[in-house]
Amino acid sequence: MRALWTVFRKELLENARDRRTLFSALVFGPLLGPLLFGVMVSRIVAENAGGLRHDVALAVVHGERAPDLLAYLTSAGARLWRAPFGARGARDAVVRGLAGVVLIVPRDYPQRFSHGEPARVLLVADSADNATRRDAARAGALLQSYASNIAQRRLQVRGVDPLVAAPVTVDAIDVASASGRAVSLIGLMTYFVLFAVLMGGLYFAIDATAGERERGSLEPLLMVPIARGALVGGKILATCAAMAASLAICLAAFLGVLHLLPLERLGMRSDFGPLMALEFFAICTPFVPLGAALMTFVASFTRSYREAQSYVAAVLLVPTLPIAFASIYSLRASPAWMFVPSLSQHLLMTNLLEGRPIAAIDALVSAASSVLVALVLFGFTQRQWRREAMLG
Repeated sequence: MRALWTVFRKELLENARDRRTLFSALVFGPLLGPLLFGVMVSRIVAENAGGLRHDVALAVVHGERAPDLLAYLTSAGARLWRAPFGARGARDAVVRGLAGVVLIVPRDYPQRFSHGEPARVLLVADSADNATRRDAARAGALLQSYASNIAQRRLQVRGVDPLVAAPVTVDAIDVASASGRAVSLIGLMTYFVLFAVLMGGLYFAIDATAGERERGSLEPLLMVPIARGALVGGKILATCAAMAASLAICLAAFLGVLHLLPLERLGMRSDFGPLMALEFFAICTPFVPLGAALMTFVASFTRSYREAQSYVAAVLLVPTLPIAFASIYSLRASPAWMFVPSLSQHLLMTNLLEGRPIAAIDALVSAASSVLVALVLFGFTQRQWRREAMLG
């Protein structure tokens, strides 16, 4: 144990002198994710909140053929303007960005409308354009509302109760809480948290292996008469300390970012506070030794700092694949998934964000499986460091 703590202190002191390593582990990794997340979610909130109050802007071609329709659209808050181009130029105008959404009233519209036949109108828009897609959807909804009103008036004129045309009505009951709805936006933060954990120990693991070899200090270190387990354990422990610090900084940054996000504008709420941040820390702590052991093991096979960066950086994909799998199949926390590191942490953190209770057995299985995999990787790393190839 004395040798292990000696190696641990040595690694911390050496990395503390390297500003690049400290910046990457304790600033770049844990803060970049929350800041990027905050900007992204703020943009989404601004667009969606603006869409709730947004008045659609429509360019109208041959609007004189449907005065009643235009009057309805205007009363519903639509901003109409007469297009300077004809029906043939509408498509080109939308493609070139001269108009967002164009409403075209065909020549036969008045005749078909007056005879009670389906009167067609054309709505030209670019669905690939995020800026105009909202206008197109709102314009389509207004046109459908106008058509429904006309249909009801025609039924009344014919002495038919309009309710006959609506045999079934659906009242949607949303049981989601405000915090549960917010998960659709802030659920991605679990990935950034796990990414920050790994990013915090990335350069510590590289410096402890490939960095030592490149500086020529690895061979003398291996000749010191201490157990390989203590040597490897001290290096992994130093990497764990950096990862735990990165995790704490990342969660503190998320506390500030989520406090500033105006989620209430969309009827959402984030319950992520200091207590939940501590729960996140507890959930992710068993993942820390797994990530440290994995990165140290991979870096042990490299010969240079640059080579180690290439291989160990791939480890950052570890939390990506299970979380992507969970998103595709909408997985929920269950005992079976608790055996999968990274995925189990993601599911448990998502449960907390949704306000769902976490079963004690699920948390225990998640922690035990992560620690078990970490011990297996530690054994492989210790075995690798016993090989003579480490001296070459």
